[in-house]
Amino acid sequence: MIEFTEPAANPDRRRVLYVSSLVSYGTTTFRFEAMRRLGQDVTPFEIGTYVPRQRHLRALRSRFPFGPLVSRINLDLVRMVRSARPDVVWFDKPTPFTPETMEAIRSAGARIIFYVQDGPFGPRNDGCWRQFYRVYRMADLHCLVREADVVRYREWGLPFIKTMFSFDPVMHYPPPEGWADGDRNREVSYIGHPHEERPAFLRTLTKQHGLSLSINGNLWERIFGTEQLPNCRIGGHLDGRHYREAIWRSKVNLSFVTQANEDDIAHKAVETAACGQFLLALRTPGHEALLEEDQEAVFFSSVEECAEKARFYLDRPDLREAIGRRARERAVRSGYDNDTQLARILNRLNGKE
Repeated sequence: MIEFTEPAANPDRRRVLYVSSLVSYGTTTFRFEAMRRLGQDVTPFEIGTYVPRQRHLRALRSRFPFGPLVSRINLDLVRMVRSARPDVVWFDKPTPFTPETMEAIRSAGARIIFYVQDGPFGPRNDGCWRQFYRVYRMADLHCLVREADVVRYREWGLPFIKTMFSFDPVMHYPPPEGWADGDRNREVSYIGHPHEERPAFLRTLTKQHGLSLSINGNLWERIFGTEQLPNCRIGGHLDGRHYREAIWRSKVNLSFVTQANEDDIAHKAVETAACGQFLLALRTPGHEALLEEDQEAVFFSSVEECAEKARFYLDRPDLREAIGRRARERAVRSGYDNDTQLARILNRLNGKE
C-alpha cells in the first residue's frame, strides 16, 4: 500500500525557476501554485510563448527539437538563469532544451530537477523526446511517476524520487454538505481521452450490457459521432470546476491506464478519490497499492466484470458514498496531494523527505 510520510515542515525556501507551459487548470499550473503555498520564491519561464503558430512548424519542432527550432528558447532561458540566479531550475517535460543549456545552468550554481509525467522510454514512442535523450543524465533529481521508470533509473544509477500523479487540494475536493445521489445525473461516467481500448470498451458497455454512459473528452464526438449508441451522452473536454462537478455528478466514475505509456495508476483515479466519489478502475498493481479494493475503490479486469460491478453499485448509493468517503480520507492521509508530493521532492535536495 502506498503510504507517504508527510514532511514535518515546509521545505527550505529557495529561488525556483519553473520552466513549463502554465495553461489554465493544467497540472503544471497546479504544481506551480503548490510551490507558492510551500513558501518557495518561484518564477515562471513560460515555454508556451515559444511554440510556433503554424501547425506544420509545431509538428516539425515536436518531432525534431533541434537547431533554429529551439535556439531562441534555450538562449532566453540561459539569460534568465544568469540574471535571476535561481537555486533550482524545475523543468516540467523538458523536451526542447540542449546539453549546452544544462551546462550553463550548472555553471550558474543552480540545481536541475526534471519532472516528467509522460513516459519517454516506454513503447509509445511519441517522437518528441530526441532532445531529452541528450540531457536526461544531466539532472540533479528525476521525479518518476511510474514503476517501469524506477527500475530503469535505478539500473542507470541516476538520482530519482518516486512520486505520483497527485491531486490539487484547491481544485479537487468533495461536494458541499447535503449533496446526495439525487444530485448525480450521470450514471456510469468516463472523463478522459479515447486512448487504446477505451472506445471499444465503452461501446460494449452501452451496446451489449445496456449501461447508461456519460462520456467527456477530446475527440469522442468525432469517434462516436456517426454511431447510434443507446443511452450514451457524449460531450467535449472538461476542466476546472466543470471537471470536478462532473465527477461529483457521476454515480460511477470509470478510470483506465494508458498501457503504452507504462502507467501504473490514472491521474483521474487520484482526483476522483480526492473528490470523495465512487471509483471503478482498471485493476493494476498501482491502483491496488493506491486504494484498498472494495473499501476505498472497486476494480475490474474485464468489460464483463466492469459491467457487473457497475450495475451492482448503481443500485447501492450507500455503499458508493461510504467507499468515496474512505477514498478521500486515504488520499488526504497518505499525502496524494501536490503540496505533499512537491515538499517531498524539494526536501530530497537536502537528502531527506
